Amino acid sequence: MKKNIFHITVKNIRLLLFLLVAIGVNTVELVAQDSTAVSETVVKKKSYARNTFEGNFLIDNQTVMVPIKGTFEFDIYHRFATTDKGFTDLFGLFGSANMRLGFSYSLLDNLQVGFGANNYNMQVDLNAKLGLVKQTRDNAIPVSVTLFGDIAMDTRAKSSVLPIINTTDRLSYFSQVMVARKISEKFSIQASLNYTHFNNVEGYLDDKNVVQPKMKNDHISYSLTSRYKISPKTSIIFNYEQPLTTHYMNNPKPNLSLGLDMKSSGHDFQVFFGNYGYTVPQNNSFLNQNDFTKGQYVIGFNMSRLWNF
Repeated sequence: MKKNIFHITVKNIRLLLFLLVAIGVNTVELVAQDSTAVSETVVKKKSYARNTFEGNFLIDNQTVMVPIKGTFEFDIYHRFATTDKGFTDLFGLFGSANMRLGFSYSLLDNLQVGFGANNYNMQVDLNAKLGLVKQTRDNAIPVSVTLFGDIAMDTRAKSSVLPIINTTDRLSYFSQVMVARKISEKFSIQASLNYTHFNNVEGYLDDKNVVQPKMKNDHISYSLTSRYKISPKTSIIFNYEQPLTTHYMNNPKPNLSLGLDMKSSGHDFQVFFGNYGYTVPQNNSFLNQNDFTKGQYVIGFNMSRLWNF
């Protein structure tokens, strides 16, 4: 009887050892698989292209860049008068100027909201910017895609020269989809399709004494924007916008701009020559009558200051 008990005990011990070995092997295999999975996860983690552009905007156009969550930005846009009068008004420096003060805040890493005040037509505007796609360093995603929208209101008092009936007559809209690629550490390029809408457009009386609109309410254009770094903190910047919509009268003129972007810690300063004299995008796209073929350029500058909270 004791012999049988001993035999059964040895047999049980052998079975227990076999189970422990089996469990150990499986555990090692599982750990190895987990390590491989973690390793694969690290390898597959996306690394995004950084600083496609130096800031939120470039001359008169937005860029695909959206500041990280918690970033507060203060902007100053300034456009002097056209330079075609020469020394009469010191190339527009003594002429009438347009200016905008803007404020924006990044609610999320890919979402920014903002507002601004403009001296032209006493406009106030609200805007939002949403990053949809980011370019990766391995080019698995070759471009960045961002959406931008702005709504502006003319706050001037009603008068005979401002035939506003409803509040909606004061509103205008601008939206664009931007696609950009960082070609190299020095060179980046962006293309955008732009849509502008004015609820109220200027009109005229025809031969039958009927009011006819001078322009359509909707306007489409496209933009090309680029920058080339000539030093770690300085870039040559370029912007071109071409109208696509043909209106009844007062067709907007295209914009051609060239300048310098100078970056420092927390600051961005741009100075340039261009045709756009307004500081709100829908005004530039829809109302611009400065013709670069006639030398009707303006001197402008943009300044921005960022804080992170």
